[in-house]
Amino acid sequence: MRGFTEILEQMAHAADAAYRYAMAHMSSAERSADIGLGGDGTPTMFLDRHVEDPVLDIIAKFGANVLSEEVGWVDRGSAVTMVIDPVDGTANSAAGVPISAFSAAVVVEDRVVEALCTWLGTAHRWHASHDDPIMPRTTQRTDLRGSSLSMLRPRPTTWRAWSELAQTAERLRILGSSVIEGCLVADGSIDAFCDPGGDIHRIVDIAAMQLVVEKAGGRVIDAHGRPFSFEPDLSLRWSGVVAATPDLADTIAGIIRWTSTR
Repeated sequence: MRGFTEILEQMAHAADAAYRYAMAHMSSAERSADIGLGGDGTPTMFLDRHVEDPVLDIIAKFGANVLSEEVGWVDRGSAVTMVIDPVDGTANSAAGVPISAFSAAVVVEDRVVEALCTWLGTAHRWHASHDDPIMPRTTQRTDLRGSSLSMLRPRPTTWRAWSELAQTAERLRILGSSVIEGCLVADGSIDAFCDPGGDIHRIVDIAAMQLVVEKAGGRVIDAHGRPFSFEPDLSLRWSGVVAATPDLADTIAGIIRWTSTR
């Protein structure tokens, strides 16, 4: 195995095993039980911790730093940091909707060198390495009109952008897992995915998926043009735009910025 592939596979296997056990043996109430605040300052469900713990054990044996939605920042003085989201889409699977992902990015000197995303409970997986050639797999669509678009659910502050984007695209989906939706762009299953200006995304939502998408010929940007950062600060937020092409990403971001000034 090359690079960090073996440890990423171990982490993904541990996450999937814990997830499958929780889905098979725990009730919705048990999975969704609030057990306190995570490293990002938002409530942590039991399912999050149940899946994260065995992943953290593997990383500890490897000796890498950790940046995770739940445990936060763990500094071991390593040159390698694992940026992970053990369950992206926890609310889905806590309720029994099986649309959640495991996401892990290996970061060395502020650069993602390898990434793995998996659709928990399924065989779907997406892997990328920084030295992989770009192999276009996205739809290569450049026009929002006629597109298949996935978005985060609308909020009062994002309704104008959400509505404008929804009315321009041909098909709209809300799946509730940014990692899966971004990876579906990489697969060419949908044309684009975005947070329509809500500043919901953290680096744990974006890091691994960005490498997967860009190696598939797509583009991942912040709607407001802010650079992504690997600072160990989970209060940093972005409005991620994931698209089949740079032109489509820029179009979506432009609509989000335009509606925010109306």
